[in-house]
Amino acid sequence: MRTEALEAPACVARQLAADADGMAAAAARLRQPPGGIVTLARGSSDHAAQHFAYLSMQRGGRLVTSLPPSLLTLHGARFDGAPPLALAWSQSGRSPDLVDSVKALRAAGAWTLALVNEPDSPLAAAAASTLALHAAPERSVAATKSFIAQLVLGVRLLAASRDDAALLAALPSLPETLADAATLDWSAAVDAWQPAQQLYVVGRGAALAVAQEMALKLKETCGIQAEAWSGAELMHGPLALVGPGWPVLVLAPRGPAQASLVALAQQLHQRRAAVLLAVAPGTPGCEGLACLPLHSACHADLDAISAVQSFYLMVEALARARGRDPDHPPGLAKVTLTR
Repeated sequence: MRTEALEAPACVARQLAADADGMAAAAARLRQPPGGIVTLARGSSDHAAQHFAYLSMQRGGRLVTSLPPSLLTLHGARFDGAPPLALAWSQSGRSPDLVDSVKALRAAGAWTLALVNEPDSPLAAAAASTLALHAAPERSVAATKSFIAQLVLGVRLLAASRDDAALLAALPSLPETLADAATLDWSAAVDAWQPAQQLYVVGRGAALAVAQEMALKLKETCGIQAEAWSGAELMHGPLALVGPGWPVLVLAPRGPAQASLVALAQQLHQRRAAVLLAVAPGTPGCEGLACLPLHSACHADLDAISAVQSFYLMVEALARARGRDPDHPPGLAKVTLTR
């Protein structure tokens, strides 16, 4: 897991240099007024799809919906109106429910795109078009470099479809940003969470999808019952559980939500929760809080990608400190064959 996480900068550099024609063609499709845009994914891939969906709605005003594959595979649902654009996200491209869903949508007239690490997979064969992650083989059960590659591929697709000059200009610097993020010291989290049994990961906006990925990795590699919450949703019930010593990671990259997340971290600290705030050094309002450093990217909407690079190396070390093998989580396999 650690070796593959450290390969992420090279994977991203490889991806950014590839598939210019395929990216242009996919971006052109997204510019056309469709019957809607839907994503299909599971696990970490679904978190990457949610990251893309949020940024698409934030920056482009286009509604993007996560479509549960079971609507198609178990219920045979049919949808009124023009067929949607369907984006299927997967690392292996071998999960039967995703493959069957893409086949059903394509048969109904939808344009389908597979964003996948294995371009020769059944999912790629089922879709009308494919964009590859270029993450190379990933053997660890816990996805790392492939998830980061999915995040980047989603941002590339969004930026190209919107002709977003600022995002397009920032993308080439991502490999260097990720390499720098991999050197940051998050050992305070290893020390704090070695005895933890439960934990909240808090984010907002596009960073909530990254918080969900972090919570998943804490479950599968470390055996911690971690749950991800929006900073706003935390106040609607889950806050009741937070008392003295309750571990909380607050993810506060740059952007309009940052100030409210820093303020929330202060509020949780006042409740004597064991708060760690992931934030760029020098951010206002962090006085008295234990902080984990974030490395800022060349665009604020890329900061969450940098954050997950730092997190992956920490969580691998945390798993080993807890006596677990992060490469072989109990009961899990690299390819999950859901139907």
